[in-house]
Amino acid sequence: MPTYTVHQPPPRQGEAASAPERFVFVRDGFHFWAFVLAPFWLLRYRLWLAFATYLVVSILLGIALVVIGASSTVQFLAGLLIALLIGFEAATFRRAKLTRRGWKMLGFVVGGDTEAAEQRFFAEWAKRAREEPPAPPAALEPRDTVPLRCGTPSPSDVIGLFPEPGSGR
Repeated sequence: MPTYTVHQPPPRQGEAASAPERFVFVRDGFHFWAFVLAPFWLLRYRLWLAFATYLVVSILLGIALVVIGASSTVQFLAGLLIALLIGFEAATFRRAKLTRRGWKMLGFVVGGDTEAAEQRFFAEWAKRAREEPPAPPAALEPRDTVPLRCGTPSPSDVIGLFPEPGSGR
């Protein structure tokens, strides 16, 4: 089953908390359409930084392969490897964009599809909201209120694994 990360946007003006309808669920794993149509997929999710990096790397790699006289098979394999990288890292690009924009990751949820993941997440979220918040733990007093040692260490103190100060190895 796919795993999704749940992201909460920063609250809008006048909101105490973000509306749950604005939460975003990002699926982990390989994204086929990002692999097949990488530039269009990056533009669709407005991943401008990733798109610019993709263009620069693709162009520079293409020029470098032509300059060194690589065969068309090698050029195709290089393009295929870049497309595979985009396909595997597509979710990471989306999460990085959300993090840069101040979105908070709330956690992970497992579901057969996005709708099932949303249902599981919001069911658990509503259940936790109904429960009373736990009482804050009582402040514990430190056990060691008196320092264990005062002053500088004496030359007879042993630090490390030697049996006696000043003895050989």
